[in-house]
Amino acid sequence: MSFSFFKALRPKTPQEVARSIKESLMALDTKTVVEVKALEKALEEVEKNFAAMRTLLSGDGESEPNLEQISQLVEEICREDVLTLLIHKLPILGWEARKDLVHCWSILLKQKVESNYCCVEYIEQHFELLDFLVVCYDNKEIALSTGIMLRDCIKFPTLAQYILESASFVLFFKFVELPNFDVASDAFSTFKDLLTKHANVVSEFLNAHYDEFFDLYEKLLMSPNYVTRRQSLKLLSEILLESPNTQIMRRYILEVRYLKVMMTLLRDSSKNIQLSAFHIFKVFVANPNKPREVKIILAKNKEKLLELLQNLSPGKGSEDEELEEEKEFIMKEIGKISV
Repeated sequence: MSFSFFKALRPKTPQEVARSIKESLMALDTKTVVEVKALEKALEEVEKNFAAMRTLLSGDGESEPNLEQISQLVEEICREDVLTLLIHKLPILGWEARKDLVHCWSILLKQKVESNYCCVEYIEQHFELLDFLVVCYDNKEIALSTGIMLRDCIKFPTLAQYILESASFVLFFKFVELPNFDVASDAFSTFKDLLTKHANVVSEFLNAHYDEFFDLYEKLLMSPNYVTRRQSLKLLSEILLESPNTQIMRRYILEVRYLKVMMTLLRDSSKNIQLSAFHIFKVFVANPNKPREVKIILAKNKEKLLELLQNLSPGKGSEDEELEEEKEFIMKEIGKISV
């Protein structure tokens, strides 16, 4: 009598894992998935295969992952176009499968095969996958999963640059104001990463698309939504103060329309927004080369501005002393303006 069936099943090779993932994802396309049971079975198969991928990439808790096997898996996933399937099938995957995919995604992107980031290189040849991930913010069921995957992609300059330059980038101005708070917050995190992770890439982008970008950004600063106003103002400070963006800031502080935006935000009902607006407003005032139009607006609103600044305070904290010094300097500058 044979007891061979008690033996543990031989673990799948990386190539077999990649092939199984591909076959199970492709099975979601077949006409039989119209039947609920068939779909459930196909999704279970995907889940099982994703769990195997996770174990191969992260270990099983008892043994460490094998680096050579990881390389083989990554190579196979790229060669067999599994990455495309992983992304395009995301909307129909179950929660557990999505969780495993998100976990595996960052590991996959970091893997180098023969000195190149294999998966990143693959995405560079299939940039439409990034567009697909961006558009997924419109699907609140998967938005938080795809948001994490997008931020993993944005760590690589070429992928971040593509999103910035793509037609789908402008969608972020809509996504950050979606009614679902969690999705809007996640979209803002991705938006922020795009605009802060790679300073030189961002600087090039802003120089090339200055008018279009700041037109859209002005709407965020004037949003009726408090969180949007506050986050956008804080992010704008970060962007303008990045050293590669010096030219952008010089251009920004010459524009009367943006000075008016900051003056409006100085009157906001929120102390936090008033303070953040002050830190950009002061650059307009301190600029030794203020254009005549800027001087006219400041002179015209001199009394109101001095009153607003007089009442501006950070509350308790170490910022207090520094703010008072800055306020004093800015108020003197405003007092000196004549046209």
